[in-house]
Amino acid sequence: MNTTPAIQISEARKQIEVRVRKRIFHLDQDNGSPWRCQRWKVWNSHFAVRSDLEMNDAETPINLRAPGLPRRQFLQSTLIATAATALATLPGQSAEASSPALIDTNITLGRWPFRRCPMDETPVLVAKLRANGVAQAWAGSFDALLHKDISSVNSRLAEDCRRHGRGLIVPFGTVNPTQPDWEDDLRRCHEEHQMRGVRLYPNYHGYTLATPAFVRLLQLATARRLLVQIACSLEDERTQHPRLPVPPVDTLPLIGLLKETPAARVQLINAFRTLRGKPVLDLAAHGVRFEIATLEGVQGIASLLAQIPDDRLCFGSSAPFFYFESAKLKLRESVLSESQMKAICTGNARRLLTV
Repeated sequence: MNTTPAIQISEARKQIEVRVRKRIFHLDQDNGSPWRCQRWKVWNSHFAVRSDLEMNDAETPINLRAPGLPRRQFLQSTLIATAATALATLPGQSAEASSPALIDTNITLGRWPFRRCPMDETPVLVAKLRANGVAQAWAGSFDALLHKDISSVNSRLAEDCRRHGRGLIVPFGTVNPTQPDWEDDLRRCHEEHQMRGVRLYPNYHGYTLATPAFVRLLQLATARRLLVQIACSLEDERTQHPRLPVPPVDTLPLIGLLKETPAARVQLINAFRTLRGKPVLDLAAHGVRFEIATLEGVQGIASLLAQIPDDRLCFGSSAPFFYFESAKLKLRESVLSESQMKAICTGNARRLLTV
């Protein structure tokens, strides 16, 4: 019986999940820390399984790690190689057809405050992006999360982009509307650093989307024709530092604000871990854009595009916090038309930034 490419992709992905689940279960049992480790985040960013990790008899964990091979290196190489090999054999999913030039709308420069990430040195990250066909990447700064001197954070970000990523990295400065003179930070982003957008972290800066200062910020950014990115979350609650728990952003007030400010351009990043269903549809209906870094599930992109307009979704990797390959594989495992692929990879982002 012949099967469609979509069915073949689903079956291949299930096989990958079982194989990788075996490896992760063994590694975490051996290490004694199944949740607070980088490899669990790799698994989550690829397959979004339940935290209880139920396994049947056919999935009994086995040790396939070569003696002396570091666990993280083993998992990373096994996961990426297995997934890429399996997906590459599917009909109609050639690398050339599924890997056009990319605009990555969600990367971050600097160092995550709580641990080192792979590629958290800007030159290394830039080399990784160029090697994967990224033509442009929109970057915020990890320093913006906890540093009080936001103006200096934005200056360093702009300089880092000029020094290491000229022609590739587009800096998105940060504004914290709970601080004095935040309006001047917005002005500097636009006038001095020539930034084309700002990236906001409401959950780290202690305000909500109903806070009057945020409403004013959205209005001023819209008047300056700046794109506003809102980071809905950055880290799974299960792996957060116990002294710094950060809940996801409540996006419910945004719909009312967009009705009052229809010219505003807003993109939610890292949204799909907690945002799904009707709220996504309502936000998309009011012009909000999204990206795919936290979009999970078999045929995740295709399933979402069956519910929202094609122009609402952009490519985003959340590198270096997530592995870049995770986002790229999501493009390959969903059966997309040529026009949908081009729109997600470049077209939607380009139009969003140049409106």
